Amino acid sequence: MQASKYHINTLKEAPAEAEVISHQLMTRAGMIRKAAGGIYTYMPLGLRVLHKIERIVREEMDRADAIELLMPMVQPAELWYESGRWEQYGPELLRLKDRHQRDFILQPTSEELITDIARNEIHSWRQLPLNFYHIQTKFRDERRPRFGLMRGREFTMKDAYSFDRDEASAQGSYDAMYDAYMRIFSRIGLEFRAVAADTGSIGGTRSHEFQVIADTGEDLIVYNPESQYAANMELAEAPCLLAERATPREDMVKASTPGAAKCELVARQLDRPLTDTVKSIVLATENAETRETAIWLLLLRGDHELNEIKASKVPGLEAGFRFATETEIQETFGCVPGYLGPVNTTRPVKVIADRTVANMSDFICGANAADYHYTGINWGRDLPEPDEVADLRNVVAGDPDPAGGTLAIQRGIEVGHVFFLGDKYSKAMNATFLETDGKPALLQMGCYGIGISRIAAAAIEQNHDGKGIIWPRAIAPFEVVICPMGWHKSETVRNTAQALHDALQERGVDVMLDDRDTRPGIMFADWELIGVPLRITVGDRGLKDGIVEVQARREAEASRIAPDDAVAQVMARLSSL
Repeated sequence: MQASKYHINTLKEAPAEAEVISHQLMTRAGMIRKAAGGIYTYMPLGLRVLHKIERIVREEMDRADAIELLMPMVQPAELWYESGRWEQYGPELLRLKDRHQRDFILQPTSEELITDIARNEIHSWRQLPLNFYHIQTKFRDERRPRFGLMRGREFTMKDAYSFDRDEASAQGSYDAMYDAYMRIFSRIGLEFRAVAADTGSIGGTRSHEFQVIADTGEDLIVYNPESQYAANMELAEAPCLLAERATPREDMVKASTPGAAKCELVARQLDRPLTDTVKSIVLATENAETRETAIWLLLLRGDHELNEIKASKVPGLEAGFRFATETEIQETFGCVPGYLGPVNTTRPVKVIADRTVANMSDFICGANAADYHYTGINWGRDLPEPDEVADLRNVVAGDPDPAGGTLAIQRGIEVGHVFFLGDKYSKAMNATFLETDGKPALLQMGCYGIGISRIAAAAIEQNHDGKGIIWPRAIAPFEVVICPMGWHKSETVRNTAQALHDALQERGVDVMLDDRDTRPGIMFADWELIGVPLRITVGDRGLKDGIVEVQARREAEASRIAPDDAVAQVMARLSSL
């Protein structure tokens, strides 16, 4: 391919709204152009990247015996009424009406539609197992779309759905997809981790995220460098940091702590470690029938942070909770926030202690009086045992892994997610098949998503430098670029460059010949920004010395190679990238 016949339009500056490096570089490299907030046109270079990602995904889905179909982007609301997600999904679900005032949605995912297909297409156990997938545009009406393709509203996604007779075989389908995902991300050439994850709004009972490791990632991954353990922060189990509760050594004392509304300030004023303090978080739940409000007091050690996903799994909080209002707090504790605690509350409150807090003794907490805290608090002596003990907190780096070793934390970008759904959707939508005994049974389902467009952005977040993008070879828009110095002036340069181009193309290399009439510095800067893995420079001066230059995008220096050896050398270099 020749650059003069292609569309290359790079920019020196990124738009001011581009906050992350992938958004900046994809815009500058001419790969995407903004159409509206969170909605982008994929320009030719960017589309080539997406197509290469899609090809790898298709090959591995087919290898795993998944069958491709294509479901519509616009879906009827009736299916979402059946599943219960018409209201549950929230404002990210873009709802619309046709001319007949019938409700539709722009699909954010396809569980409802594929379940409808399955209940109409799958009749007998003899047809199982089945796994359907498609690659399609999705739309989620993000409140604040940002970060380019990382958190856009419209995006390209592969989603697959497995159907099985029973849970055991469904778990086998899950494992097959897990293995396929491992192959996909390995082939793409990304550093990634598969981590245990919460099932979120999709539902189900088993889930793994595939996270591309990047310092700019929004997600926190907890892992053990000495084992295979990895989980996202929402799911990672935080161990109790105290093996047992120590015998009390202090009396309970009401201490003056003026202006100390945070544990850090309390510890400083009292000259005590932050780990001696306990913070109070007040939640509220409402009974749907009686409309009565219940107040919950969650207790964490002063240096720990609440994990809301874990809190939502506490019995009584599963149906939903909110943070209590200041009025509710004052009615319950007789005090403004900042000085709250479980001792002598004005009204009954349900106390949930984090595992570590449940084993603390002689701890410090609010006295339910402004500018005062209690010191020397002990369970069973100064206040009743907690109503419930639960894992409520985020893991922190250095926490012990109960299985051995120490936990560490790194950032990641979620690019894939696999779920075991069981009968969550088949039960709601009555998707059954006839078993061997002739009786109907619910289909067991799994779903498996990969963010095609997000992979492109995540690859850049992981692979870039001050000059631009550094694509893994497998998804680079071009594998090799040939940069002739003086294309329009030297027949020798033209002939050599064209011969290299044709020879590489015959060998299946995705190669670009830059025949534009532009200065070498501009040409090099363009291709470094675009991120092509390997560059061949052909010039009169080098040819007179019997050499061309070959340089990988990550290398600081070029290698000097004889033109006759260049093709073999390039093929060898590509195989190592």
